[in-house]
Amino acid sequence: MTSYVLDLAGAGIGPFNLSLAAQLDSIPQLSVRFFERRPSFAWHPGMMLPGAEMQTSILKDLVTATNPTSPWSFLAYLVAHKRFYQFLNAEYEAVPRKEFADYLGWVARGLTSLRFGAGVREVHADDGFFSIATHDGAIGARNLSVGVGKIPARPAWAEQLPNSRTFHSSEAAARLGDVKAPRVAVIGGGQSGAEIVDALLDLDQVSVIHWISRRPNFEPLDATPFTNELFTPAYMERFHGLPEELRLLHTRRQVLASDGVSASTLKKLYRRLYERKLEAAAHPDRGISLRPFRDVIAADQDGPEISLSMRNGFDNSIETLAVDMIVLATGYRFVLPEFLHSLENRIELSAIGEPVLASDFSLAWDGPRDNRIFVLNAGRHSHGIAEPQLSLAAWRSAVIANALLGREHFDLGQLDPIVQWETPGRAPGLATHMGQAAE
Repeated sequence: MTSYVLDLAGAGIGPFNLSLAAQLDSIPQLSVRFFERRPSFAWHPGMMLPGAEMQTSILKDLVTATNPTSPWSFLAYLVAHKRFYQFLNAEYEAVPRKEFADYLGWVARGLTSLRFGAGVREVHADDGFFSIATHDGAIGARNLSVGVGKIPARPAWAEQLPNSRTFHSSEAAARLGDVKAPRVAVIGGGQSGAEIVDALLDLDQVSVIHWISRRPNFEPLDATPFTNELFTPAYMERFHGLPEELRLLHTRRQVLASDGVSASTLKKLYRRLYERKLEAAAHPDRGISLRPFRDVIAADQDGPEISLSMRNGFDNSIETLAVDMIVLATGYRFVLPEFLHSLENRIELSAIGEPVLASDFSLAWDGPRDNRIFVLNAGRHSHGIAEPQLSLAAWRSAVIANALLGREHFDLGQLDPIVQWETPGRAPGLATHMGQAAE
């Protein structure tokens, strides 16, 4: 029998659970602890490529949106490091990703509720609480917050290819420096794919780069004002109340609002390609081909060479391409963490196999309502395209904090949205407030 039971235990310390820990740091009456198997904080270390930039405002940090006086804001970080004025003078259009990662690490080093080198191994439902086995011992908690992130998504056609000939973008920082292949294909037309193409252009060993995307073109992130309304609590509240088939339809339509390439990266790449054409006469063996609207359907290895078969959506033809190395910038997918397998049969899943999430981000399961399992970064299809992004991390953490307390510690009231999304008089889901648990 566990003698001491926490109010909340967190599994995994990425940006989202880090945000929750930072918000809960202002509520000393709650006993919380977060566990991470890695020895220290790290945020997508495999994608820390030179020149990589944020696509999110610095004000959308871990806490500011709902707790602007918190000591864990990005502005507080700048002041603590004596860089406030220099940062302003630099006039960044987008913050370097390495600096934001340093900010996250600074917060992680300052919070006392975090335990590194002690990952969660097993979770079992006990009498009114969860029994949690970690690498640092056993503990009990009335609520659980799962923030372990998603796993790299690999297309089915790539599963049989050897690791020596292909790798996911999550490994880019570690693997790109060792690439000796003369012909490299980058699969994926989002920001990660663009950054990898940019990095490959600096490698003398790479002669030819093929950038392949299923999208009709290499398209920019839509960060215009009305599209950014999708990244507001008011929109998320309304989105969550829609029927599942409508939510799935909307997320497919809104891909460029969350997964396009930043305009600055596209401009930089286009200029580099222009300069390469100017140098073509002097370096006829070096080139790059951009192939949008291609859906790779097969990859066959013949010795050191890989033959890619693609369907071209522009002219509806099939084409083949010979390469020596493939980089998969194909995103990530949700899987239920192993430590929750003991509860797997008790968790309600959606039509696409993801956990059904209530408005307070707790998953639907057959256990006591007082024992919630909050799942972070699994609600793209339940809460909208902003859910996996940093944009609403501070607000989501405040929603969870209010749910834990059973009262409105954080004021989550919002002005009416500028865009009228729902039909007047028919607003699905508005009876359930985001700061409260759904019944």
